[in-house]
Amino acid sequence: MIRVGINGYGTIGKRVADAVDAQPDMTVAGVAKTRPNYEARQARERGFDLYAAVEDRAEQFPEAGIETAGLVDELVADSDVVVDATPSGIGAQNRSLYEKHDTPAIYQGGEDADVADVSFNARSNFAAAEGADHVRVVSCNTTGLSRLLAPLREEYGVEKVRTTLVRRGGDPAQTDRGPINDILPDPITIPSHHGPDVETIFPDLDIDTLGMKVPATLMHMHSVNVTLESEPDADEVRDVLAGQSRIMVLDADLGIEGTGPLKEYANDMGRPRGDLWENCLWGESVTMEGPDFYCFQAIHQESDVVPENVDAVRAITGELDAEESVATTNDALGI
Repeated sequence: MIRVGINGYGTIGKRVADAVDAQPDMTVAGVAKTRPNYEARQARERGFDLYAAVEDRAEQFPEAGIETAGLVDELVADSDVVVDATPSGIGAQNRSLYEKHDTPAIYQGGEDADVADVSFNARSNFAAAEGADHVRVVSCNTTGLSRLLAPLREEYGVEKVRTTLVRRGGDPAQTDRGPINDILPDPITIPSHHGPDVETIFPDLDIDTLGMKVPATLMHMHSVNVTLESEPDADEVRDVLAGQSRIMVLDADLGIEGTGPLKEYANDMGRPRGDLWENCLWGESVTMEGPDFYCFQAIHQESDVVPENVDAVRAITGELDAEESVATTNDALGI
């Protein structure tokens, strides 16, 4: 069993912990938190060993009636791989901790690409992370774009990508995030950071991205235009995308017209926390105009990187190849 430590037990960390716990070849070595909040209590109730991430705050946990197993240094030393799910910028600060214990680490897309040896997407470049010491799972939006572009590149070739990303203002629990009643170009300059981030997965890709934020919390929405090197018909392309294990092509008869009903669908399916690990792509939106492909897809920012973190663990340890790892992860999670 691969012992996986999780440093940070918030939006991503708690989901990764549950995903790791569900795998047949992994176990959660423990999770680290900076303070004894409701998530720390949930970690203990789920049976995970809890470690204090900040030594100066370690006494706050027993004072709040929450048992800890030690400090984060001990968790790192006891883990085969650590998933760093701390807030953006903290992962880079933690790199020296992982190096001190010679423990490979996985970082999230909020970190700069240079924090790691390789940026990772399981569908696109699994082999590049094999045996690496520092791997960065790209952001939720970059993950969604990479999953979509990989099969298009393989089947038809890609000349140019143009994508507008309509981004949620904050996650449901982020009460300090905005906008409240506004629509913000984010950034006003072009491209947004997403295009260069996709190029960390596909270095030769010609891609332009624009971003904006809207006052919503549920999901991101992508409006995608890809100029292909051939001219397949829309039905063919739709079938190719429907054959991808982490792209959910939504049929018109489902009656799902937006991200609200989509999240309701996830809840009705019994998905934990209403999570949607897959790209959610409207089949009706798949259109071909000559070589130009168009579609709309929604990305659940809280969960789509979770299976990628699990696969990154296997890439680092070399336990399974890409196809075997993705199949194992998908089976364990119900993707």
